[in-house]
Amino acid sequence: MDGQLIAFTGIAAGMVTMPGADFAVVVRNALDSRRAGVATAVGVAGGLLVHTALAVAGLAAVLVAVPALFGAVQLLGGVYLLYLGVGALIAAVRRTGAHADSATGPADCPAALLDTARSLRQGFLTNALNPKAPVLFLSLLPQFVPAGEPALPRTLLLATMVVAMALVWFPAVALLVDRLGNWLRLPRVTRALEATTGALLTALGGVLLIELVLA
Repeated sequence: MDGQLIAFTGIAAGMVTMPGADFAVVVRNALDSRRAGVATAVGVAGGLLVHTALAVAGLAAVLVAVPALFGAVQLLGGVYLLYLGVGALIAAVRRTGAHADSATGPADCPAALLDTARSLRQGFLTNALNPKAPVLFLSLLPQFVPAGEPALPRTLLLATMVVAMALVWFPAVALLVDRLGNWLRLPRVTRALEATTGALLTALGGVLLIELVLA
């Protein structure tokens, strides 16, 4: 039995399921509709695919080694999280009971397709613009390559495991939110969740920008 692989599975599961910006944006969009939530979840997994692929290819080392490039990603990530967070806070103030039913049109209508594309993009950018992810995977993956074993096949396996976990976890979160929709979409509850996720996204974006200024 591969003890290192078992250990990595536990660590990766903890990283994927830990509440953060990805979790917040999935929950927020799932409040609008199951379709939006699942699309956001797939977008998050796509962002993780980018990070793990960069780590496997060694390109994440370039990002870490070039402070200006790393700072640019951090700036974009912080601004984008602030944009999502402030938008969620504004929506919490403006949200009415009727809004909960606004995403119930046919799945193939133009508005629904645009909403799905927007949700997919939000999930992807929320994860892909996280500047700490390349550093994390660059430092983590090599630790679970056994001595004497080729690095590429092993890191590919580890990267695939992370993305697979995300493709299970985040859609499951979106489906759970939708399943509890009758309760979660009550105006008072929806506003509270919207405000909470907005505050979390705003705080995370603010932390990234503060770290950039203090660096």
